[in-house]
Amino acid sequence: MTTPAVADVSAKTVSFEGTTYDIQELGEDTYTVLVKGVPVGRIVYTFGAANGVPEGDAASEDTLYAIGEAWFAAIGE
Repeated sequence: MTTPAVADVSAKTVSFEGTTYDIQELGEDTYTVLVKGVPVGRIVYTFGAANGVPEGDAASEDTLYAIGEAWFAAIGE
């Protein structure tokens, strides 16, 4: 069983499956997800749902979805 992603809004991070992802705002409801300063994808909140868009192979769409769900729930979307 996978442990849920955990968002820390004050630190602008989400921890998931042993990795801490930094969250950087791009615009309204759009964020870049980084690992050690390297972008691995984006999370976007549209039509009432979190969506993950991978950039390369470092994070899957499912991982970004879990990160997005945790992040947007934590910030009250």
